[in-house]
Amino acid sequence: MKVIEPNAESRLLTPAEVAAMFRVDPKTVTRWAKAGKLTSIRTLGGHRRYAGNEVDALIRESQSGN
Repeated sequence: MKVIEPNAESRLLTPAEVAAMFRVDPKTVTRWAKAGKLTSIRTLGGHRRYAGNEVDALIRESQSGN
């Protein structure tokens, strides 16, 4: 698991928020994280969160057809 350094521009997204952006099920987002496609961090309660800037980059990449 990678360590994400938060900065003022990044926001943390829940699996449901990421899933809504990609129009997929939240479990799919979790599978992407396990496969290394997305980096997740864990809250103190054990919940996954995703860096908004990384999600935005993945959206741009998927829209460009790469």
